Amino acid sequence: MTVRTTRRAILSATMLAAALAATACGSPQETAAGGGDSAAPVKVGLVYSQSGPLASYGKQYIEGFKAGLDYATKGTGKVGDRKIELTEVDDAGDPAKAVSAAKDLIGKGTKILAGSTASGVALQVSPIAAQNKVLFISGPAATDAITGANRYTFRSGRQSYQDVVTAKSFIGDPTGKKVVVFAQDGAFGDANEAAVKAVIGGSGATVSSVRAPASATEFTPFASQIKAAKPDLLFVAWAGTTAPAMWQTLDQQGVLSSTTVVTGLDIRASWPTFGAAGSKISFLSHYFDGASDTEAAKAAKAKIPGGTLDLFHPDGFAAAQMVVRAVTEGGDDVDKMIKALEGWSFDGVKGPMTVRADDHALIQPMFQAKLTGSGTDFTATAEKSLTGDEAAPPVTRMKG
Repeated sequence: MTVRTTRRAILSATMLAAALAATACGSPQETAAGGGDSAAPVKVGLVYSQSGPLASYGKQYIEGFKAGLDYATKGTGKVGDRKIELTEVDDAGDPAKAVSAAKDLIGKGTKILAGSTASGVALQVSPIAAQNKVLFISGPAATDAITGANRYTFRSGRQSYQDVVTAKSFIGDPTGKKVVVFAQDGAFGDANEAAVKAVIGGSGATVSSVRAPASATEFTPFASQIKAAKPDLLFVAWAGTTAPAMWQTLDQQGVLSSTTVVTGLDIRASWPTFGAAGSKISFLSHYFDGASDTEAAKAAKAKIPGGTLDLFHPDGFAAAQMVVRAVTEGGDDVDKMIKALEGWSFDGVKGPMTVRADDHALIQPMFQAKLTGSGTDFTATAEKSLTGDEAAPPVTRMKG
């Protein structure tokens, strides 16, 4: 054997031994859960409304998220030795901006996206997540279409069905009852009317509607139509600057004293729009300060600026809890993240929460609420809490 041949054999054996040792021991950079650099930060992209019509919702979401991250990581902001690195992007409620931001974040190695204040945004980001096989945890966006959208999409808030089921709870058994939906013309009104017909009408009630142009400023004719229908339940779906005049008219025309009137309780800043009518309305509620007294709620109040929780703080808080769960169990492996979230039960701000494995619906409590006081001095109290099972939407077949 020549010297050259001997050296080549020794070199080959040395390389083989090194390879075998590396295979047996594993890379020192791999995490126990899902691979990746154990010292590298976990990149989480938060795409939500910092500006635009839903900026106030977005502000509550991000405050809740940061409080939830502090709670879920016990103040460290880390999972193990890995820092949770947040990148916040403003979509201004524009789906095109949100999609562009999502693609940019994914291109930079982000495997977890969260946010989506608006339903239209969530519906556009969800397929991007599926195409790129990254985890997407939608936020305040309430559209039912997010549930079961694809295996990569989850939600940290409630959905429209849970709102309407809560409205139904005000009249008990709907069989034979008359329900009227009072809403503005347009997509918003269409969606609410369809939901009430599906949920309450599907349970035996007769559902009709009184619709008004979004530009309407005189509401007496509509109040007359509602009174003439003699409903057992009036479901009001209204948004915009004409709300105070609308509620004042319904009150003055005796609508609020002639039937059970139900609408959604929005953020605290909107409560003065109810005026004197506020104490006469029955509210379905996703959340308000004082609706729960959980450990998570106490932790959130301690971190939220001003110490008062509002409608969408729980959505951000739950999103952070879900992110920490996904990373703790899955590392950088998105498939493992998904498996870790499916069927997971945890205690959120609102109370017991469960990610339904079948379609990723978030099963959660909902509330009946009343306002007392007036003007800017309204106080909300919970009249009844619906359990997660009582408010659960039907299972949706996973689309992909």
